[in-house]
Amino acid sequence: MVMESTNVNSSQGGLDHIDRTIIEEMRKDGRSAFAQIAKQLKVSPGMIRLRYNRLVEQGIIKVVAITNPLRMGYNAMTMVAIHTEGGKTLEVASAISAFPEVVYLIVVSGRYDIMAEVICKDHDDLLRFMTEKLHKVDGVRDTETFVHLKISKEIYY
Repeated sequence: MVMESTNVNSSQGGLDHIDRTIIEEMRKDGRSAFAQIAKQLKVSPGMIRLRYNRLVEQGIIKVVAITNPLRMGYNAMTMVAIHTEGGKTLEVASAISAFPEVVYLIVVSGRYDIMAEVICKDHDDLLRFMTEKLHKVDGVRDTETFVHLKISKEIYY
């Protein structure tokens, strides 16, 4: 059995050129064939498969289907900025992240405490979400909504 050696550069997160190429190709198309990536890099498909499996096991990559919410009937996409009551930010974030309408949630520094991306069927559904769910979470002080008018750029890393 021949072991492939890699020149891993720790300043790049422990990933070498081969790992980064695999990641980039899978980012472009999660269905990319290992043989095609191997041919591009002039290595064996088996090496690409081993590297890919290692990247997945280490939690560096995860290949998933990405949907288009607009084509699935969700017409109200909104970013919601949330102020929380002192000391409750993490418990508020946990409660809000449990709502199925919330597709992305981050705790941030600056003017707001939490930013949540919310996807609803329509504006009536968004209003219900805001009044019947979000504003009833203990620790939510106030919110500001930013309705998505157009997505100009969307990249998945």
